[in-house]
Amino acid sequence: MGLTIGVDIGGTKIAAGVVDEEGTILETYKVPTPPTADGVTEAICSAVSEVSSNHTIDAVGIGAAGYVDDKRATVLFAPNIDWRHEPLKDKVEQRIGLPVVVENDANCAAWGEYRFGAGQGHDDVICITLGTGLGGGIIIGNKLRRGRFGVAAEFGHIRVVPDGLLCGCGSQGCWEQYASGRALVRYAKQRANATPENAAVLLALGDGTPDGIEGKHISEAARAGDLVAVDSFRELARWAGAGLADLASLFDPSAFIVGGGVSDEGDLVLDPIRKSFKRWLIGGAWRPHAQVLAAQLGGKAGLVGAADLARQG
Repeated sequence: MGLTIGVDIGGTKIAAGVVDEEGTILETYKVPTPPTADGVTEAICSAVSEVSSNHTIDAVGIGAAGYVDDKRATVLFAPNIDWRHEPLKDKVEQRIGLPVVVENDANCAAWGEYRFGAGQGHDDVICITLGTGLGGGIIIGNKLRRGRFGVAAEFGHIRVVPDGLLCGCGSQGCWEQYASGRALVRYAKQRANATPENAAVLLALGDGTPDGIEGKHISEAARAGDLVAVDSFRELARWAGAGLADLASLFDPSAFIVGGGVSDEGDLVLDPIRKSFKRWLIGGAWRPHAQVLAAQLGGKAGLVGAADLARQG
């Protein structure tokens, strides 16, 4: 199979890209994300039509944030779009006349990193994305593992604190409440409120109050040595590394790949994650340690992964 299109559905925009067999994006087209389910379908088809006009396309892969069924056709549930048992594959295929594969967006990103990014050379990889929430993907024996019903690797909703913080999924104590972009902002606000004298740089970047702190402020302040910002990253890393240690007990991969917006800070967050992983790894003094690697493809991983999964069929 030759060229395929990957579609990445984001909260504000839908990106479609033509991708070749080497994972190179040849052309992209973006449209705003509509507020309705039908509007999203229309926008997907429009983006695919625009980006494919100068190319011969064999198939389309769509990365959707939600639970996708075992046939990679129906979105069973999506938290941010009104999709409930949405037959997305059929709807888009009828409009564009090409084979379509629908996959969870975190699985797409994991596959993209495994095939063309940090996972190259590894047969067994676990990916996590530290973004607004926490997503993941499982590649074992060079295959994407989706589970019997297609909804495996929802790592963010593993309960790590019984009766802990309320999660958007309706449960309490989910991992993403402690290791995610949202968690990082919460840590910074709490610490800045308790010890404002240690958050001078951080507070100055916002409106001067803890409530005005945003993720971008924490990153900039941490690079400047702000104590609250640095400590907030350490707290997130402590939870992230401990979770990876638990996943190592389950899957025993050769590498963990950490992606998502939080990971863009590189060693500022990855080094403490590695230390926490080493601290909490059971039998760590006597067993081999998986590598903890930074994702390489950034925001392109989901689009490239979706296109390649369409190529796999």
